[in-house]
Amino acid sequence: MALHSNTDWDTKVVIGRKTGPPKVARDEATVNAARRAGASIDASKKQAINSSGAAAGPDHQRIAKLDRENDVAPPAKVKPSVGKAMSQARLELKLTQKDLANATSEKPSVINDYEAGRATPSPAILAKFERILKVKLRGENIGSPLQSRGKKS
Repeated sequence: MALHSNTDWDTKVVIGRKTGPPKVARDEATVNAARRAGASIDASKKQAINSSGAAAGPDHQRIAKLDRENDVAPPAKVKPSVGKAMSQARLELKLTQKDLANATSEKPSVINDYEAGRATPSPAILAKFERILKVKLRGENIGSPLQSRGKKS
């Protein structure tokens, strides 16, 4: 019977001896004393859990709600009142869909989809349309004239 080459007979095994948690130095004198003694020093800060919104985990309530639902919900579409308000405001300003598309840096097909009620609503695109057409397209009172903010002084 041959001994394995990885067997080390010279090491001591101490059972029940645990090292304590690392000490935290709260003042400069303790840190300097540890430096003089040659101890290893780690000067890293602990990070707070969920301190910033970007580091936050998933929204578990929303995920659980989606798990409970069995049916597949299609994405939301633009309300027909939004399309009617857009086309009326565009015609009052004597703009074609192509002109509105050029003014908002969108494709004419996007304008057509919004006016037909086929598009998925995007707040950024609707804000562009509101600014050019001067008509409210989001929230309540869809189709009412947009209030001018007034001049900055």
